[in-house]
Amino acid sequence: MTPLRLNLVLAALGLLTVVAGTVLGGAVLPPGEALAGLVFMGGEEARIIAQEIRLPRALAAFLIGGALGLSGAALQGLLRNPLADPGVLGVSAMSALGAVIAIYFNLAVISVWMTPGLAVLFALAATALLYALGAGHATTTQLVLVGVGLSSFAGALTALLMNLAPNPFTLSDLVNWLMGSVANRSFADIGFAAPFWLAGLVMVLCAGPGLRALTLGEEGAATAGANVPRVRGLVIAGAALLTGASVAVAGAIGFVGIVAPHLVRPFVRHDAGDLLIPSALAAGAVLALADLVIRLLPFTIELKLGVAAALVGAPAFIWIAARSRGIGA
Repeated sequence: MTPLRLNLVLAALGLLTVVAGTVLGGAVLPPGEALAGLVFMGGEEARIIAQEIRLPRALAAFLIGGALGLSGAALQGLLRNPLADPGVLGVSAMSALGAVIAIYFNLAVISVWMTPGLAVLFALAATALLYALGAGHATTTQLVLVGVGLSSFAGALTALLMNLAPNPFTLSDLVNWLMGSVANRSFADIGFAAPFWLAGLVMVLCAGPGLRALTLGEEGAATAGANVPRVRGLVIAGAALLTGASVAVAGAIGFVGIVAPHLVRPFVRHDAGDLLIPSALAAGAVLALADLVIRLLPFTIELKLGVAAALVGAPAFIWIAARSRGIGA
């Protein structure tokens, strides 16, 4: 299958999942009425449910999945490690820490944008710290080790704030955020994240040819004419923006950035450059479908999207790790 045909198929699948997420749901509203409300042909109640509740949620799930899938594919190409994802450099953990700080100190009373704003800010701070520690010229192994340390430190601070939560309500908010969810998200939330997603997308796509060259190794890529430090910088900064904006909207959602590239890699002949867009589209469709499924499950309390992603993604991660050879080569 050609890359163009694969992208068209995955884009159609993604559109289908978003539409399904809009017309199906827990409310007592037949799919036909929900679809009519989506295209301005139904009553006011159907329009509100379809356009203002379900559509932003389904679209947010798709875009967040796409951002995480794109980040995962780019980092796997950069590090030449099939287990790499936005968490491997500590960006996800730092972004989550920023949101946790905003929740802990109740900064939302200053502005509703403080929680997502700090999530993005801390993701960018993680990137700046990586460069201060030498990410521009560090080896792949050094980058991974620095990322693990940064992630552990951010996780420890997050656990400390949870331990010191002044009341059960603050602790509940912290836990809910860390579980990840797109429930009650609006077009305003998507609009906040969109510029960061767009900037990250441009950076990662500009790094695509360099990622293709990196399959030869860093020395081979440099010999072939690739600017390895530039490629590394574009991928790390792009992944930071994509991940930070995603955490800002939905909280912590893991594993989709690892699993999605593996679903489509065989269809692009393991080409790191051609893997980027299909990984984003596949991850978006998978996360939108996962969110639809948890909404339709007959539970009294809705399962969090991050929990559902981990329940499916963790076994897939183990399977990928067990089958991988030459990790970090």
